[in-house]
Amino acid sequence: MRIISGKYRRRKLLANPGQTTRPIIDRVKVALFDRLEEKLQGAAVADIFAGTGSFGLEALSRGGRLAVFIEQDHRAWELLKQNVESLKAEEETLCWRTNALRSSFKPKGLNDWSPYDIVFFDPPYRFMEGADETSEPYKALTRLARADVTADDALLVIRTGGKAEFAVPPEWTLQECLKPSSMALHFYVKTTDPPAPDTAEE
Repeated sequence: MRIISGKYRRRKLLANPGQTTRPIIDRVKVALFDRLEEKLQGAAVADIFAGTGSFGLEALSRGGRLAVFIEQDHRAWELLKQNVESLKAEEETLCWRTNALRSSFKPKGLNDWSPYDIVFFDPPYRFMEGADETSEPYKALTRLARADVTADDALLVIRTGGKAEFAVPPEWTLQECLKPSSMALHFYVKTTDPPAPDTAEE
């Protein structure tokens, strides 16, 4: 696993073996970040279910201002910290070990780290399959839409299995869905006057 472009270009990242994290292949990462390029400049980024930090560190490399990484698994979190240290990116990153589905997404006493401009939400695929208004992922996405957590025009990227069907809160409006390989990348924009709730397959 490596960083594709930007100031950390070609730097290798440690990955967690096994099924705890799901590294994203280079061509998919290129397709994702090409769509984010303009919004990344100076952005505050949240990488939720961060694993060892592939999304957030790529965002920093390409012009992001800061990144908050949220990961509960101890081994993945330790490797995440090692990746941050190897890039000497400690001052612009926060590695937060906590349960993403129950998190406030606002580190206590560190108000300067939010609101976020870009959020990567990359839970285990099973969490999103069939998620509805009563599910923990839906409630987490509702908390993410709070004004003190995400900016008015924040961009949310959710990675799921390719055939996943799920609901999201009406504050998030689906713009695009890419389906490379066996996964799907859903791009949402936060809106202040949202339409009826969307599902990922609509």
